[in-house]
Amino acid sequence: MSISNPQSEPSPQAEIWQTDAERALYAQLCNAFYAREIPRLVDEPDAARLRRLLASLPYYIERLAIRIVSGDAPLQLDSQNGSWLEKQKTTPPVYSKSASEDFYSQYAKRGLIVPVLINDGQCTTVRIDSLDQVSDNKVHCNELGWFTLSGESLEHAPAQLLKPSKAVMAAACCGHQWQLNKRITPKRLSLREMLLASNINWRNLKRPLT
Repeated sequence: MSISNPQSEPSPQAEIWQTDAERALYAQLCNAFYAREIPRLVDEPDAARLRRLLASLPYYIERLAIRIVSGDAPLQLDSQNGSWLEKQKTTPPVYSKSASEDFYSQYAKRGLIVPVLINDGQCTTVRIDSLDQVSDNKVHCNELGWFTLSGESLEHAPAQLLKPSKAVMAAACCGHQWQLNKRITPKRLSLREMLLASNINWRNLKRPLT
């Protein structure tokens, strides 16, 4: 999922909120996301791409803030930093080839939000991605590329598809990281990752949110 200028889609409005608390939370989240994204965009070398990103930024930030305020994620929200919080496990999730194959052979479909275990030798973390292509024996994640149905990367990447569970998805949403199997400071999710996190179907992880 790339962030581009939504020419034909209306910008969501904050007037939907019924209470002062909801309006205050919406504003706080928008401020947090702007504070996160603007410094990152400063380093964009392509002037034309920078203009497109800046033009689309209000839409995506408003959309994300609305999804969070109106959503039902079973996680604690740090509204000042625009992040999810959950107690971190002492060790990272463990990849199971058979569990991944059992899950993705049955439930893989376009739009499903999935967890991906990343271990680059320096750090282990769980990222979220979405399936955008599904074939008989492999699936394609929007950002991380092709995987077998058993979760093994076909892109020669240090990545493995995990079977979704609430604990694994929570770790991904909260940016949990481990180094030498010890907990380290969580990473801050990108706006793209936060948008994906806001679209998780927590009531049924086997299905995309409708």
